Amino acid sequence: MRAFVLAGFFAAVSAGAALADGQSFDRVERGRYLGILSDCSACHTAPGGQPFAGGLGLETPFGTIVSPNITPDNETGIGKWTEREFFSAMRAGKGHNGTRLYPAMPYTAYTKMNDEDVRDLRAYLLTVAPVKNKIVSNQLPFPFNIRFSLVFWNALNFKPGRFTPNPDKSDEWNRGAYIVEGPGHCGTCHTPKTILGGDKTTSPLAGATLQGWYAPNITTDAHKGIGAWSKEDLIAYLRTGANTWTLASGPMAEAVSHSTSRMTNEDIAAIATYLRDSGAGGSASKPAPVAANDAAMRAGAAIYKDSCAACHKDSGKGEVHLFPSLAGNALVQSDDPTTLIRIVLQGSRAVATVAAPTGPAMPAFDWRLDDAQAAAVITYIRNSWDNAAAPISARRVTAGRTALAKSP
Repeated sequence: MRAFVLAGFFAAVSAGAALADGQSFDRVERGRYLGILSDCSACHTAPGGQPFAGGLGLETPFGTIVSPNITPDNETGIGKWTEREFFSAMRAGKGHNGTRLYPAMPYTAYTKMNDEDVRDLRAYLLTVAPVKNKIVSNQLPFPFNIRFSLVFWNALNFKPGRFTPNPDKSDEWNRGAYIVEGPGHCGTCHTPKTILGGDKTTSPLAGATLQGWYAPNITTDAHKGIGAWSKEDLIAYLRTGANTWTLASGPMAEAVSHSTSRMTNEDIAAIATYLRDSGAGGSASKPAPVAANDAAMRAGAAIYKDSCAACHKDSGKGEVHLFPSLAGNALVQSDDPTTLIRIVLQGSRAVATVAAPTGPAMPAFDWRLDDAQAAAVITYIRNSWDNAAAPISARRVTAGRTALAKSP
């Protein structure tokens, strides 16, 4: 890997990429790893596009933002950015020539990164192959396309400042906290949002809906979060995308593929240590399940037996690393059924990693189940095998089907 990075380094230099002051191989290599921790490629590399050249459309509640080119191209990338401008973009949400950035760029988390890490990340990005790819990032409708409004958004939702270690916690815990809260920007997806799109800081990591998926609760809540997961469960999930509870799919599959599976064992363990002792969540009261003799439950049981049990088994336990367990699954029992509805209708494919190269697929059932039937089977799996969650209405499935039909 070091030889590969070194070759890329000299190739970029020969191609004319700018070099940061004090550039060195070690700094570039550290920056490459910071790019993995920060999962830069997930947003800044479009399907079929050149690395970091931008062009990926990011759906927000306010419209579409297209990720910018962050290669060192002088005209369309960050080649002419000064170090001060790069730091400002990462720390304060203000980029080249003071242009305000939309918080789809998670500067609200990156502000916690230390100077060395930001400097190293810039050093690496200045060595990637420059790509001329002009991007019009702001495609939001009026009035959200007015960047000056971000002055007020930041005043309400953004608190700049570096990460401060907790002296009462271990070095491993603090390393995990730094990654989760800073470069890993986990809260950008997993923390509920206000009506303005800011983080609900009173409910960190408690789950949020974005881009047609529900990023699940990753607090210590035993019913709706990951409170029942062991440290080993968390490590396995982050490293391979699979554990005894679930498989990573959707946006999390991308995060595992491009980021967590490529982290060091030490950093994965640190994240797991922090998440199991983050201070977020707790044990929420478990609601009463929908009665087994309810009409929807009876219909759902028949549909499950016919369409689901072959893979997920009558017990709901599934098959480890192939078909996720539905019994005791926190995502299945979450307040927001967006992901569950999406997977039943549209299907999904789990991530494939070096450590777990088989990416099992869930077939789509939108052609086979009408909205009432899909609602019944979802209600059934949310309230069987000691699961307990609110029933799902046919109207809710209709809304999900409509949203999927409109999604790109």
